Parts: sequence; C-alpha cells; structure tokens
Amino acid sequence: MEEAVAALSTFALEGNQPDIQGLAVTLLTGKNASQSPLDYEDVAAYQLQLTEDSKSINQLNVLVEQGNEMVSILYTYRSCVKALPQLPDSMKQSQADLYLETYQVLDIEIGRLRDIQRWQTTAASKLAGNMQKFCRPERRINGPTVTHMWCILKLLDVLLQLDHLKNAKASIPNDFSWYKRTFTQISTQWPDTDSMREELDDLQIFLSTRWAILLNIQAELFRVNNLEDLLQVLINFCLDALESDHVVLYSERHVLLRVLPVLVVLAISSEKEGDSTFKKIKINRLIRVFRSDPVIPAFPDLHLSPASMLKELSPYFRKVAAQSRLTSLPAPHELAPREALEYQKEYLIIHHMPAIRFAHDEFCLHFAAAINKLQLLKCARNVDEALSAKIKEDVYMAILEGFQCLSEWTGRVWEQCAWKFSRPSKEATPYDEDVSAVVTDYEKVVRCNYSPEERKAMVELISYIKGVGSMLEHVDTQVAETVCELIHSQLQDFVQNKLSLMLRTSMKKKKELSRIVTEMRTIAADWTNSNGDQEKGSFRKTKDETDRFPITVRATAPTAAQLHCLQFLIHELISGSPKKAAVFFGSNETEIASADMKQLDLFFNKLAFYPYILDYKATIFHVTDLGFIWFREFYLETSRVIQFPIECSFPWMLVDYILESQDAALLESVLVPFDIYNDSAEHALRRLKQRFLYDEVEAEVDLCFDQLVFKLSEHIFSYYKSRASSKQLDATFVASSELQDKFRVFPKRYEPLFQMRRVQILGRDIDLAFLIEQRLNKIFRENLDFLLERFESHDLCTIVELDHLIEILRATHCLLADQLTLDPFNLILEEMMENISMVSFSSRLASQNDVIPNFILCNSSLRLIRSPKACQRAFRRAPVPHADYSFLCGTPDLNMAHAMYTDLFSKFFGLPHMLCIVKLLGSRSLPWLIRALLDHLSQKITSSLDSSVGDLRGAMPKAINLPTPEAGVAGAMKILKEQLQWVTSYEGKVNFIECLKEIGTLLFLMSLLDMAMKETETSQMVQVAPWLGIAPGPNGLQRYAADATDSPFLALFKEAASACAAHPLCLAPSAFVAMGKQAEVTGSLYMKNIQTGSVLEYTLAYLSVVLDSFREKWSSPSKTGLIEITTSKEYHRIYSGIQFVFCGESLAEAGPNFECFGDSVAWGGCAIVYFLGQQQRFELLDFIYHLLSVEEAESAIHHDRSRKPALVYGPSYGQELEDFLDNARRARGLNNHVFSLLRARSPQEDKSASMIKQSGSVVHRVKYPNTPSAFDSLPLKGSRGSKSYNIVKHQQGSARGLSQA
Repeated sequence: MEEAVAALSTFALEGNQPDIQGLAVTLLTGKNASQSPLDYEDVAAYQLQLTEDSKSINQLNVLVEQGNEMVSILYTYRSCVKALPQLPDSMKQSQADLYLETYQVLDIEIGRLRDIQRWQTTAASKLAGNMQKFCRPERRINGPTVTHMWCILKLLDVLLQLDHLKNAKASIPNDFSWYKRTFTQISTQWPDTDSMREELDDLQIFLSTRWAILLNIQAELFRVNNLEDLLQVLINFCLDALESDHVVLYSERHVLLRVLPVLVVLAISSEKEGDSTFKKIKINRLIRVFRSDPVIPAFPDLHLSPASMLKELSPYFRKVAAQSRLTSLPAPHELAPREALEYQKEYLIIHHMPAIRFAHDEFCLHFAAAINKLQLLKCARNVDEALSAKIKEDVYMAILEGFQCLSEWTGRVWEQCAWKFSRPSKEATPYDEDVSAVVTDYEKVVRCNYSPEERKAMVELISYIKGVGSMLEHVDTQVAETVCELIHSQLQDFVQNKLSLMLRTSMKKKKELSRIVTEMRTIAADWTNSNGDQEKGSFRKTKDETDRFPITVRATAPTAAQLHCLQFLIHELISGSPKKAAVFFGSNETEIASADMKQLDLFFNKLAFYPYILDYKATIFHVTDLGFIWFREFYLETSRVIQFPIECSFPWMLVDYILESQDAALLESVLVPFDIYNDSAEHALRRLKQRFLYDEVEAEVDLCFDQLVFKLSEHIFSYYKSRASSKQLDATFVASSELQDKFRVFPKRYEPLFQMRRVQILGRDIDLAFLIEQRLNKIFRENLDFLLERFESHDLCTIVELDHLIEILRATHCLLADQLTLDPFNLILEEMMENISMVSFSSRLASQNDVIPNFILCNSSLRLIRSPKACQRAFRRAPVPHADYSFLCGTPDLNMAHAMYTDLFSKFFGLPHMLCIVKLLGSRSLPWLIRALLDHLSQKITSSLDSSVGDLRGAMPKAINLPTPEAGVAGAMKILKEQLQWVTSYEGKVNFIECLKEIGTLLFLMSLLDMAMKETETSQMVQVAPWLGIAPGPNGLQRYAADATDSPFLALFKEAASACAAHPLCLAPSAFVAMGKQAEVTGSLYMKNIQTGSVLEYTLAYLSVVLDSFREKWSSPSKTGLIEITTSKEYHRIYSGIQFVFCGESLAEAGPNFECFGDSVAWGGCAIVYFLGQQQRFELLDFIYHLLSVEEAESAIHHDRSRKPALVYGPSYGQELEDFLDNARRARGLNNHVFSLLRARSPQEDKSASMIKQSGSVVHRVKYPNTPSAFDSLPLKGSRGSKSYNIVKHQQGSARGLSQA
C-alpha cells in the first residue's frame, strides 16, 4: 500500500508551465471557519453568560448580510429613465400607454428603494435595542465581547455606506421623480391611493435628505439611557486596534476608519455628556488618526474623508459644530500643496516599493525555508518533539507573516486608488482625439492620473500580491494538518499548563477569578485519561512550576464558538471583576498579577489570529482580491456613458504598459493584471450578484486578451527579428562601430510565456502558446507579403535586399521554432511566393521587366547599370508599402546597418543578383522564368527586328562601295557617310538599336543565370558526390568508382536492409527491402540533378532556331558562289551600317551612345550575325573595320616617312574623327569578345539547324558530355497554330536528336 501511494505521488497532476498568472479564482463552499457553522447555537452547551450575547451576534450578522445586499443594489443601480423611449409628436395619443409601461418598469426599482428605507429603519431600531442590553447596570461591567463589538461596527459601517451611496447616486432621485410623475398621471383612475401617496412622500423625504440614515440612527440610539459609555468603549476599541498591529485584514482596518467619525459624531451629540466625551477619549488620538488617513476607501470608485464628513455633519449635529479642532481639519481638496506632497509619499505605492521589495524577498526566503523543513520533517522518523514543534511554529509564523504582508499590500492598493480618486489629474488629454476630444472624469482619475513609474510600481506590487498568494495556496494541503496541530498544541498548553499554574499560584484564593479560569479550561481543554487524573489532584498537590501536563498533539482545531467563549472569558479577566461594578467598561483595575496578565494578553492576541489561519483559503482569497480596481459605477453615471473604452480600464492600462515599456523585468507579469478580471467577475457574481456586470467584465476580457495576443506576438516577433538581424551583422563591423550597443539585442524572457498552455480566465483555460503560434504564423506570412510588395515597388536590383531580408526572416523563424510549434518556413515561403499555384513568384519576377529596356551593359565589369534618365522608359510601379520597422530588421538602428550593406547592390545588376534569383525561385520555378525571357527574345526578333530589317533593306542602295586606302581616313569617312545616308536618314534607327540592346541584355542575363546555376549546382554536387561515388577526374571531368556497381549511399542502405531483413527477430523485413528501393530511387534522382546542361547554350540554340525562319530573308547567298562586296543586302551589311552610325552620330541627348545604350548592342547584333552564318563576311566587309584598316595603314605610312617616332606619333585628325575612331576600336573589341564567346559556347561546326522538343528542351546536333536535362520540363508557350510552334515544327524534320542522360 505504501509503495502504491509513493508511486501515485510521483505523478504530475499539473503541467510544467510556470506560475506567472496568479490565483485565478479560489473555490470556496459553505461558511468560513471564522463564522460559526452553527450560528453560535452551541454556546449554550458551555453554560456561560453568553447565550443572549450569541443570539445578538447572530442577529447582527444577519443584518450585516442583508445590509451588504442593499449596498450592492445601490452601488450597481443604473438609471432606468435614460433607457426609456421618447414618443414623437405623431404618437402623442399613446402617451397614457407609455406612462403605464414606464410606471410598471420603474415600480420594480422603486420597490427596492422602499425595501432599503424599511430595512434601515429596522436595522437602526435593532442596533439600538442591541446596544441597550449593554447599558443596563448588570452588563456595564465587562461590556460586549470582541466579536460583538465587531458586529456592531460592521453594521454601523453598512448603514454608513448606504447613506453615502444614497447621497452620491444622482440617478436615484431622477428616477424617483419620473416615477412619481407617472404615478400622478395614472393614479387618477385608481381608487384609494392616499396610502400610496404617503409612502411616496416618505420615500421622497428619505431620498432627498442627506445623511437621513445617520440621523435616524442618532434618533434611535439616544432613546437608550447610559449609551455614552458604550460609544466611548467602541471609540477606544477602534483607536486601540488602529494603533496596534492586531488587525489582520485591511478591510477591517477600513471599517474602523470609516466608522470612527460616525462614533465620534454620535458621542459628541449626546444630550447628557457631550462636553465630557473627550475627558475619557483623548482628542489628540482622534486628530492623529484623522490626519494620518485623510482619505478612506469606501467603494471601488468612491472614497470617504473624515474631515469632510465632520464638516458636512456639523450642521445636522449642533454639538459637533462646536468642536473646532475636529471641524477645522482640511478635506483632501483643501490640502496645501506642500501638505498634499507629504500625503502623496504616504499614499503612493512608488514611495514604499523599496520596503515592499525587501519584505517580499525576506518572506519568500523565510516561507520557502519553513516549507522545506516541514517536508523533511514529514519524511523523517523519530524526530525530537521540540524540533518538530519549532518547525511547525516557523510554518505558522510564516503563514501569518504572509497574510499580514498581503493585507498590507492590498490595503495600499485600495488607499492609493482612493487618493487618486480624490485628486484627479489637471493635465488630462484625450486618448484619441479623432474619436472624442472630451476627457471624462474617469479618465482624469485613472488613465491620466498615473505616471509610468506609478504604473510600473502597481504592476510590481500586484505581481507580489498574486505571487505570494499562489505560494500560500499551493501549500494548502501540506500545511493544513500542521496548522491545526500547532493551534491545538498552543491552546492545550495554555489551558492545561499555564492556566493550571495560575490556579495553583496567583489565583488560588480568588474564587471569582478561579471560576473564570476553570470555565476556560472546561471549554477548551482536550483531556486524556492521564491528564484527567492529574487534573483532579492538581489543587490538592503542590507541584513545581516547571511541571507540565503531557499534551497529545492532534490535528483538531477549535470551533468558532470555543474561540468566542475564550475571548469573552479572557476579556472578562483583563477588564475587571464583578465586584467592581462602579467602574465603566475596560477598567484595568484587576487582581491579576502582571506576569499572568502578560500571558493572558499574549494569548488573547493569538486568539484573534486563529480564525484567519484556520480560514486558510478564504483569507488568501480576501487579501489577494483586487477586483475593486475594475469597477467604475459612479463614474459611469457622472460621465453619462454606457461603458468606458479599454484604454481607460486600469487592468488593461497595466498590461499595455508592460508591453509598451519593453521592460524585460516585467514581461513575466503580463498575465497578472488579467487576474484582476477574475476577481472582478467573482465580485460581480458572488457579492454584487449582478449578471450584467459579469457580462461587461467578460466582454472586456475577450477584447483585452485579443489585444494582448496581438501586441505580444508583435513584440515577440520584433524581438526575435532583432536578434536574428544582430547575428547577421558582420562581427568586425560591429566591433569597429562606435555604437555597438545599438546593434546589440539584450535578452528578454519570453520563454515562460511560450509554456503557458492553460491560462485561467473567467473559468476558461486558454492556450496562450497556441494563440501566439497562430498569430506568429500570420505575421510571418504578412512579413513575406510585405517584402514581396516592397520588392515589386522597386527595380530588380533590390533582389539582393529581398534575399537578405528573407534570410533574416528565416533565422527569426529558426529561433522561434525552438520554442514554439510553427509552420515550416519553406512551406510559408512557397505559399507566399505562390509556388504551389499556377501564378508563381517567377511570373511576378518576370514582371520586373524594366531591367531589359532601362539598364545598359558594362562589359568590363559584367554588370547592368541604369541608363541615364533621359533614355529610360516610363514604368509604372506599385507604391512602396509602409510597415513597421519590425518587418525589416527589427529596430531602426539595425535597419540602417543592414541598409548600408544592401545599398551596395542597389545601383547595378550582376552575378550576386542572379544568385539570389536562382536561390529564391528554385528548380521548380526557374523554367517558367526562362520561358518568359525566351518568349521576350523571340518577340523582339519576330515583331520588332524583322520589320526594321525589312525597312532598311528596302532603303539600301543597289551598290555600296568600300573606299580605297588612297582616299585616306578623312576621305574614306566622307565617302562612307555619303553612301550610308540610307541609315542616317532612317527614322527607326534608335528603335533598331534599342531592340539590339534588349536582345543583347537578354543574352547577358542568360549568361549570368548560367553562371549562377553552375555555382549552385557545384556546391550541391560537392555535398552529394561522396555519397554517389563521384570523384574529380583529369581535365576537370567526373570520375566514377570503377570497382563498384552501386554508389556508397546505395550500397550502405542495401547492406543494412539485407542484414535487418535476414535477422530472425525482424518483425517487418519487407519494410527494410522497401527502404533499399527508396534509397536506389533517391540515388538516381541526385545523379540526374548532377547531370544538368547549360542555360546559355540552350538560349543560344533557341536563338538559332528562331533565326532559322529569317535565314532566307536576311541572307542572300551569291548566285556565282563569290562574295558580293557592293550589292549585298544581307543582315551583316545592315548591322554594319547601324554600327557605323552608332559610332559616329549622337543618337541620344543624354550623352554618348555607349553611355546611353551600353555594350549590349554589340551582344545582340553580333549574336544575330553569328547565328545567321555571316560572321566572316561581316568582319571582311564591315565599314568601321575597313575604316580602321585604312587608319592603321595610313598611320604606318606616316610613321615610316617621319622616321622620328619620338616626335610624331601619327597623323592628326579632327576631334570628331578621333572620337569616331575611338568608338570604332571599342566596338571592334566588343565584337571580337562576343564572337569568341559564341564560338566557345555554341560552335557552328555542322550546325545548320536545331530541334526543340514539344516539352521545350533543346537537343543539339553537336554532342556534348552533359546534355541539358535540367530544363526538360520547360513549357512551350503558344498554341498549335502559333508562329513559334510552326518554327519548331519546320526545323524538327532536319534535326538529329541527342539521347538524354
């Protein structure tokens, strides 16, 4: 059995989530231990003089409960008149029906007010009758018990609260006036309404008279004779309790503070001894109390002031007005600035936080040590009784210390709220001027009345209250038995040992005192057989004072009636004896020795703490209840609004401050303010008993929690984005920067929030981590969408920035994925790039087509740069989206640092950009991009270039002669200009050059794409080559292992699968065989990915196929077989003329032609010349080549004639001709570079045609080691009747296929 119990103790009934929320709501059933379950009916069994007193206590407790219900009705009362409809003029005939309906609605509410009026009259009468019992001569010796005095004070407090609410609620007389008006209208048809009118008149007087309840109490009380002594006893009791630390609960202290001015007013206004009141009560004590607490909490959003009460009551009580020292006390709004500043130091929590932090830390250490010792004690055996008692007493004292700390801290929250309500802010601004420019009174006392430092102190203190309350609540089952044992032990030690010693020594010959002590022992002693025998002889034998009865420790707590009786008897001992009937209550003239008096006083104080310790959970719930912070019924009425926005709600203000302050120390407390809503909902249902208040709390909680998840997710995302961005920065850059702290992200503890799977709010368990995961998944998608929209609003050069930001986002996802369950980043990326649909990011990338027309090629740097603005085409882009800095790099400083890096790539397009394109698109989307670029290439040739070539061929003269070298450079230039007027005068020459530029740019882009893909494929091959058995061979070729039929990867899996399948204990051998087959398929896929072709070669082959349809048109082979020098109209002749004009004539106003059109014109023109098979004829007959030859010959002749090379370097030409010759040399160099590249990548040996499959892949007639297999799935755009389709079909008949790897 013990082993089973020990095994059950190992089970974790709670999750591993941290305790950072609070208590939520503690379940309490039945009456508390501090209340007598039997309503003190068992007191009669003890045969004391408390039977009548117990009945009075029960009667007062019932009145207090009824009064609290009345207070709840008045506090939650809302005007019904505001909800009544107003009839238009067209329905005035229905006015009588409206009055009747209005009367029926208001009659319910006015009926409750009648009940309150009747109840307060009954309560005042019963209170007076109850107090009269203690004014009889036989009861004026010892007075009421402590319990009875508390009941009297609580009933007075309830009556005071009712009176204060009646005075404060303006909606009550308004509704009553409307009710009386409707009654007057409809009562004309009723018989015998005189009694109803009298009731209404009485109710009207009651509602319109200020302090009517207090005046009624005075009238009832002073019908009692000799009441002054009892009032003075109550005043002294209040003063003693306030000046000592014997009040455990803050609510009891507030009761004393609220009732004390009422008692003083009633005592002063006594008709008999009003002037002698302060002979028995020191007025300085009263003034000290009233000055130390000028503001007293009365309701969640209402407060009382003793000074204001005394001043307001002085006209109603003549003798009170004569007490100038009391009535001259300043009210809260009358305090001088310096005095108000001093009070702020007392009321504002921020000034007490150092002491509170110290007390909190000390308690946590003390409590944890006590609980640890208790756990060790329960596990140990044969423990010394003294040590066990010491450990239990430490636990008891730790619990009592915790209750006192919680009560003090919660009381400070009450008192600070009351102080803020009494002094609204004078510098209030609306939270949203677009919604409303009016600042309500509630905003002045709450939203605008707390500084950030005060909000931080409130968050910290509430966290302490809820944290300590959770600590105490978690050990409830561990300490319950211990506490009962300790209380039983202390009680039995007192009644069996200490009282026994008193009976044998100081009280031996005092019969009356001995009787009282004997009654105490009879009531509380837990005798065993041996103790009972000793007790019989205790008076006959004289024992040493150190002798003690052995006490059997039991986990049996005293009842409320026993504690009540013990308090009464000890109070009777301390106060005096029946023989001294002449003295008034509380006399210190007793016959008890001082040592015994100290023991009695000490135990009397302990008795006051026992009920709260025994009411463990109820006490915890009471001292940690902060639900009052939310309620604002009074200000809803004064502001005339239905409800305030959440920005004005104090719990949400604290949550919002935690999120916006970015204070890492407060992050774990972000859920603590939500426990205020739990307390408010519990208060609304259990105490106020108003469902509509609970509905309002629930509605606000739903909205606030949604806002919490939204804001918290954004802050989490921003923090982890900043961490990822900081890690992406170069370490040397950060080390060399003078602002290192700006690039450093300090840690924050979000991990506890990620573990919160059960957040308890209003009885519901909410998975906060799941909601954060959902929101973060959405934020990642929104961020990616923002990055893509940002990219689309700029040119293609920002692709590096896009890739850089996506990598930062990927690193952010990696950091968060360690803590939360998020969607895979690749899945999110593919979803947002729309790779899972037919409209992918490749099509969005292809829409960035301004690179081809608006960028020019710099062949020396292999970069595309933007052409001058005058040469650019207009291109409409989407506006740049605006987003928070967290969607970029996390913080403004990190955004600036990363922008400095990405700006280096924003002015050109080159290999880094193409690498990013390959990386972002992947192998699935690249074919669509290539297809789009090739379609653009085909379109440029078939639509734009074909018409321009046709126009130029028609404008060409019949013969164009090349000038002889004898004409010289200047003469040859002049002759060529005259003969090329057909090019110079052609209006579409700029468009022709633009077309060649775009074709050349497309070819260059394909060469960059080929380089990027080769680099990517090389890195992938290096990773998989060892597994596939590939090694580098001679001349850069691949070499496969000759002695193995399978790759190492496949061989490893086959051996493992066969070994496992052959093992006799293998349960599923077929699974391992299937694993080997899957490895074989995987190896073949990786091998196929390695054997890829060249994108550039594919593009050049495609260009050759496209040009095949124009070969006959643009080429005119000689009929004689000889080269036609003068009459040729082939394409190379046209391009020669265009190139001549390009080198000489200025075609753009923005600058030289090479700066406006770049080097891609030569790429486009020479590629067409090359694939038309006209390269040799072009190089032989080109005009600028011929002019350069003439210039070289002339320079050589001139150099030989001068024979002074040091002085003469060549013939001198004009500046225009010199510029032309420089451009011609540059053009010839570009042509040679392009031709050499084309010969290397697409040799023309035996290549008069190519074949393109229907799938889009090219099969060359020239055989290569690696065939283009990576683009087998390239789509062929166009229908069966399209032009490109016919071109392909025309060439397929004469092409020879090349088998695919």
